[in-house]
Amino acid sequence: MCDIMKEKRPLILVGNDDGYSFNGIHTLIDVAREFGDVVVSAPTEFQSGKGSAITITVPLRATLHVDEPGLKVWLVNGTPADCCKLALDQLLDGRVPDLVLSGINHGANLGVASLNSGTMGVIFEGCVHGIESVAFSYGNYSYDADMSACVPVLRNVIARVLDHGLPRGVCLNVNIPYDKGPLKGYKVTSTCMGRWVHEFERRTDPHGHDYYWMTGEYAPHYTAGEDTDLYNFNRGWVTVTPCHVDQTDHEAMPAIERLLQ
Repeated sequence: MCDIMKEKRPLILVGNDDGYSFNGIHTLIDVAREFGDVVVSAPTEFQSGKGSAITITVPLRATLHVDEPGLKVWLVNGTPADCCKLALDQLLDGRVPDLVLSGINHGANLGVASLNSGTMGVIFEGCVHGIESVAFSYGNYSYDADMSACVPVLRNVIARVLDHGLPRGVCLNVNIPYDKGPLKGYKVTSTCMGRWVHEFERRTDPHGHDYYWMTGEYAPHYTAGEDTDLYNFNRGWVTVTPCHVDQTDHEAMPAIERLLQ
């Protein structure tokens, strides 16, 4: 009977892009273990900004870092998407997870930043495989950020997604504000479209050679509307943005057909 009950516990796959040494993923692991058995597949090194990139030029190696009842931690010398793909194909002993979680990212993933986010790359991969997938990000960028304010949000979202599921092909980008007063609640939002400006700063090294350091600031294409993630995040709401990996603009297809006639 005990073995049967263990099998019925949900299996949760956890990844991130900051790497296993950051506080965020440890907070997410602790909460996820309240709901099921957890397998972690995380990068051995900091992999922020890798989006959905995969490794094709060097072999991937996975090291079993933790192996205890209800928890396995694999460290992988690849990108966040690599970690998720490898886990789903090789590291789960043939089991399919009930849920893929990513984060907690140290820093928000708002607007089109989700295109470059390795945190999002994990759940896009989970979504491709038809698995309920959720990314969590916190507005504190510090390496040792205290993530305790995120715990009630994690518990609420994880419980609801496990109980009710998500629409087919949809994953969630959840952003939790920092230093904006008490959380006001949840807002389901759209992505604030925009672009990065002043993206690089030119500097000179001691040998007199120029190099470029990434900086940048986000400039919305228009004033952030009241339905967008950026607008609501800045006002203390936890933003929940439904995302999908089908990038086809179905409404534009007739116009493109006319263009090509």
